Amino acid sequence: MRLLWLGVLVFVLLAACGPIGQGPLPVVTGSFGARPVITIPDGVPDPLPRVTVLSAGSGRPTMPGDVVLADVEVRRWSGNLPYANTYDDHQPARVVFDGRHVPDSWREALVGRSAGSRVMLVGPAALSYGPGPPLGGTRPAETLVLVFDILGGYPPDARLVGRSVPDVPNDRAPRVLIGGSGPPVRAGAKVIVQYVAVEWPGRRVVDSSYLRGGPSAFTLGPEAAPPGWVAGLAGQRVGARVAFPAEEAGRPLLYVVDILDVLETN
Repeated sequence: MRLLWLGVLVFVLLAACGPIGQGPLPVVTGSFGARPVITIPDGVPDPLPRVTVLSAGSGRPTMPGDVVLADVEVRRWSGNLPYANTYDDHQPARVVFDGRHVPDSWREALVGRSAGSRVMLVGPAALSYGPGPPLGGTRPAETLVLVFDILGGYPPDARLVGRSVPDVPNDRAPRVLIGGSGPPVRAGAKVIVQYVAVEWPGRRVVDSSYLRGGPSAFTLGPEAAPPGWVAGLAGQRVGARVAFPAEEAGRPLLYVVDILDVLETN
């Protein structure tokens, strides 16, 4: 029924709006990594999703099957109203192309793009927000504008080269388990990591990027990263495996973190 409904929606939109690819497009300003400024033009948008590469990056292209990490700004075409974004909370979106939760328009926008690229997707909410109901009460035919800053694509099982999933130490002393030789990690940068968090003293796993399907990205700041991460990771290097204690809501934890990549922010 959902596929039938989407097909009817597309037919109605096509009949109402005419040819694809001739409608006006928003103007986006600002540099990669900074929250984009979006100007919506006059006129009627195209009835099917359109993808535009606003600027091409120079990093590794994302691959089919990757977990893609990206910052995203979403606005409503009508009134240029803010809808959602990842820039305010400094935690990029983690897009897993598992065939169930991600629309084809996101695949076109994000797969095969070089890290560091800024890409715009414009389309009806029903076709640009996936097979589930659009969020926030948006009408299915309402046009949304999405601007992605692609941080990178990583295999779901990405880990330090030649290393297995980390073992949990027997104590909570902070330590470098494997030294890194890559770029240094600075406070305020975005870090790409795989990690395990266990409660103490039971060492029960309470969070794990490995169990959730792939790497995560965090801005290394006190309001964005999990508790203890700034002190535990700042000054380390890409390629390191680090263990450090933390507390969350009064609960003692131990993190074991593999630093896969670091991206400086503007």
